Amino acid sequence: MNSRIVSSRRRFEQYKSEFRGGNDAPESPVPDPKRRKRLRSARQLVVRFWDLLRGQRLLVIFALTTLTVATPLALVPPAATKLIVDYVLVGQPLPDTFPAWLNLPDDPWRLLLLISAGVFVISIVKTAIQICGRWYATRAAKRTQLSVRKRVFEHAVRLPLHRVQELKSGGVASILREDAGSVAELVFGMLYNPWRAVIQLLGSLCVLAWVDWRLLLGTVILLPFIFVTHRTWIERIRPQYRSIRKRREEVDAHATEAFGGMRVVRGFSRQRSETGRFMRGNHLMGRQELYVWWWARIIEMIWDTLIPLSSAGLLLYGGWQVVQGQLSLGDLTMFLFYLLMLLEPLAVLAQSATQFQNSLSALDRVLDVLDEPREMVAAENAITLEKPNVSGRVTFENLSFQYPGTSEFALRNVSLTVEPGQTIALVGPSGAGKTTLCNLVARFYDPTEGRVLLDGIDLKEIEVENYRSLLGIVEQDVFLFDGTIAENVSYAGRHADEAEIRQAARAANADEFIQHLPNGYNTFIGERGVKLSGGQRQRIAIARAVLADPRILILDEATSNLDSESERLIQTSLQRLMQDRTSFVIAHRLSTISHADLILVMEQGGIVESGTHDELMEADGRYREMVQLQVSMQSSLAEPTDAMT
Repeated sequence: MNSRIVSSRRRFEQYKSEFRGGNDAPESPVPDPKRRKRLRSARQLVVRFWDLLRGQRLLVIFALTTLTVATPLALVPPAATKLIVDYVLVGQPLPDTFPAWLNLPDDPWRLLLLISAGVFVISIVKTAIQICGRWYATRAAKRTQLSVRKRVFEHAVRLPLHRVQELKSGGVASILREDAGSVAELVFGMLYNPWRAVIQLLGSLCVLAWVDWRLLLGTVILLPFIFVTHRTWIERIRPQYRSIRKRREEVDAHATEAFGGMRVVRGFSRQRSETGRFMRGNHLMGRQELYVWWWARIIEMIWDTLIPLSSAGLLLYGGWQVVQGQLSLGDLTMFLFYLLMLLEPLAVLAQSATQFQNSLSALDRVLDVLDEPREMVAAENAITLEKPNVSGRVTFENLSFQYPGTSEFALRNVSLTVEPGQTIALVGPSGAGKTTLCNLVARFYDPTEGRVLLDGIDLKEIEVENYRSLLGIVEQDVFLFDGTIAENVSYAGRHADEAEIRQAARAANADEFIQHLPNGYNTFIGERGVKLSGGQRQRIAIARAVLADPRILILDEATSNLDSESERLIQTSLQRLMQDRTSFVIAHRLSTISHADLILVMEQGGIVESGTHDELMEADGRYREMVQLQVSMQSSLAEPTDAMT
């Protein structure tokens, strides 16, 4: 394993060489061409973001409207500097161009007080309007963030099962937390802040044009530089941000995986190696972040150079105009204020563009998830079934199936009719197709060829979530949620009361051990039920299936983690549960399925034998061989025990 370890430095050098070669920054050290997606254009992303704003657009428009009012008000105070310098400090008489209705006083002190009071009132009004608009913009951003996270989560849990497994739980959490959260920042980064900069820019340009059109010309020259830097430089940054976000997803997925398998990590004393693997991913991500930091700083350095140079040139020209008597000292002072107000939005637009590209990269990744096709999208005429009206007849017609991305068939030409209430046992070696057949019954996948029918209706014609509400599933690898026992049992029926929960637990032989826990049914069991034993977790899962009251029951080694006494009690409970329900039971201990109505012996994706236990034992075929092998193994294990006693 150590021979395959590649240092973060080497991976980073590979990353840089591919990026400098003109390709988009790779999202992984060895990108999969089948999964790689082309970056969307900025225009496409803007259109899709506006679609995501549905429901919040009025709030955003209102915020932009208040900004349109408040920003011009901010242009008034700098104009007051001309009045103060020329007509208060210098003492020039007020020109006749001022409207008479203003009734401005001739006394400099009274004029100064009046101008100061006016500036104060305008500033207060401007601030109030701006705060109001920013509040609505913030609400819109937060609601958009929640809405996007909801849409991504709802879509991700409905992706095809093989895609969900490829995403990994930690990776999905990273997309929901980091990427979906960053999308909402576009409310400010793409709409609010740029709109304020544009309004301030246009207002300042108008004032500068009124003061001296030549001064205006000197500032307008800077505008094309914004477009040039966006087209030739900044757009090259977005692929790098996207790659960094992908790396963060991988790091989060590894951390989740390591802590989820902590017993294995400690059992093999691999804490140090897991820490090394975690840090190699972090080191690579850190190198990428520093690399893109320099790209972003180059933009800032360009503007940090251009803006002082242009300011110095315009100041030199303005001072020369004052010396020549073309401009008053007040005009120059006012011009300098507006010059700063003009250059500020230019700098903001240029320097904030890198953060804007970062948010666009997050939106790009979110859209990757949202654009993936959902599993088994229901047709407009999809059927919904009521549980009392379902008898439970399951029919397989020429069923064949291969998993996505594989060329081998996991099932071949399986045809079978299961009558309502029958118990079907599936036996055979690992990889024979037992779990695959149950996956098709649960409609986790659709057949590659053939059909699966419920009461004569093709499963593809039934709304998938409605169909799955008819199922109860207990798997060998039990999954429990971090919560109380009552919450886990009632997962199959959220409106179940305490009596129903207890009844289901008693049916699964779980009530007795639950009563001995410190808080009974309100005991917290930890993530995946780590505070319970394997047998206890299995019984909670069985109780969950009991409460679901399913029409079709799937048991995948449901008694595998139970001791002999618990297994005996559970078998009795399961037999009661399976009455009048179509049941599919996967079992390796053949003694547990002797009561089945039909036993299917599967090998290499096909049914090689079928019949009852007695029929198959008389046939002297593959099933009889498996039974005799298990009996002989149990006998050989029992002999040393007898000798010891």
